[in-house]
Amino acid sequence: MEPKATRLRRGEGPRGEQEDRPSGEGSTEKDRGLDLVQWTRHMEVVKTQLLEHAQGQLTELLDRAMWEAVRSYPPQGGPLPSTPPDSLSKGREPSPGKRKIFIIRKSLLDELMEVQHFRTIYHMFIAGLCVFIISTLAIDLIDEGRLMLEFDLLIFSFGQLPLALMTWVPMFLSTLLVPYQVLRLGARPRAGGAWVLRAGLGCVLLVAHTVGLCALPVLVALKYQLPPASRCILVFEQVRLLMKSYSFLREALPGTLCARVGEGMQAPSFSSYLYFLFCPTLIYRKTYPRTPNVRWNYVAKNFAQALGCVLYACFILSRLCVPVFANMSREPFSTRALVLSIMHATLPGIFMLLLIFFAFLHCWLNAFAEMLRFGDRMFYRDWWNSTSFSNYYRTWNVVVHDWLYSYVYQDGLWLLGGRARGAAMLAVFLVSAVVHEYIFCFVLGFFYPVMLILFLVIGGLMNFMMHDRHTGPAWNVLMWTMLFLGQGIQVSLYCQEWYARRHCPLPQTTFWGLVTPRSWSCHT
Repeated sequence: MEPKATRLRRGEGPRGEQEDRPSGEGSTEKDRGLDLVQWTRHMEVVKTQLLEHAQGQLTELLDRAMWEAVRSYPPQGGPLPSTPPDSLSKGREPSPGKRKIFIIRKSLLDELMEVQHFRTIYHMFIAGLCVFIISTLAIDLIDEGRLMLEFDLLIFSFGQLPLALMTWVPMFLSTLLVPYQVLRLGARPRAGGAWVLRAGLGCVLLVAHTVGLCALPVLVALKYQLPPASRCILVFEQVRLLMKSYSFLREALPGTLCARVGEGMQAPSFSSYLYFLFCPTLIYRKTYPRTPNVRWNYVAKNFAQALGCVLYACFILSRLCVPVFANMSREPFSTRALVLSIMHATLPGIFMLLLIFFAFLHCWLNAFAEMLRFGDRMFYRDWWNSTSFSNYYRTWNVVVHDWLYSYVYQDGLWLLGGRARGAAMLAVFLVSAVVHEYIFCFVLGFFYPVMLILFLVIGGLMNFMMHDRHTGPAWNVLMWTMLFLGQGIQVSLYCQEWYARRHCPLPQTTFWGLVTPRSWSCHT
């Protein structure tokens, strides 16, 4: 087949058809111009397709090159492994391209902050928040004659904080001691029935650890009626410690069990496990890339920004949500009132989403990473540029996504023989949706499956409808529109349910009364 350029020079169209050309020099020059435009458009399409096709392979290649560069740097805490971190030479041999590779890299916002133009946008955003606070305080000063600096919501939310911290201590000690002891029991030589007894004891300890870690926070929260922020600390630590326990045993135990009898495979050091419990990742490795020193001014800056986000979130709730939803359950239900409340909640909802992202995924995790000299700071990617929900789910929270991908999706494919990617993906959505709904239920103190429906049903459909083939600014606008509406629905419905359960308490506690939304029937 002849090249397309040859056909164009011979007078054929880009698809090989012979074109009728009128005689005359002017017509020839015009046809050549049209051919050039057509050829240019074709090459633009080819260039776009080649870039999209090579993007994934180029990213993996660059990660490999960066890892080799990290290996060549002399570490301070011991030699780096000769293969990507912690490959289990004695157990199963994972594919290098499928395992999480840790390399030294900054968080994306830190990289963007090095650009003056982006810093200016960041400063404009802060200025906008300051203007919003000043305008609110000015209205209070005019209407009330004094500044209404109320911290009631903040004080209420973090009530009984010492009790929550005391509850965390046995949770952490159990996670520190039990999984490591279970691994040590399995790492000893398997001689006769003694190894079976040790394995049985390890299983009993592991079950007791899991049950205690699941039950203790729930019992404390119910008995002492902890407020939302204190509950939030407990449930996040509960989920984090459970995920870290699973990752540690999942990564270290297969190599121990696959070791030959009498070989006595060495268990990971206790210090590496202790470091893993505090470092900002849910994937266990014996070693991680480390930065050379700690920038304490960077740590203080991130903690200060996280505290500022908490204060501003309380300000948004007390000024934009409480006045709207506090007495809504006292009014007759109407579709108009529901729609207006959702539209009103979109702005505070998206503010809360951005504040949670910046406070936790950027400030909090980077502060701990800096204190521990943890090198890999890719806790999120550019989720704000997503044109599909599948890309948004992968880039919003990389820390949790890595855990779900490694231990739910990949292990699911391994169990199913690699033939059921749809089932493995559904399992990821199901686990993530159930855990998100559990967190909301624990923090708020009631069951109202808004998050479960939005995440599993609507989010699952959007994941398959808005896939990675959709690109362009229109799809990004559509994704942000869906995020605005989703956050508005969550804030509106959860706030209505919160106040309805306080205005209309149950005369007697029943199972159906606990699981039935009170806001549907409470109109006092």
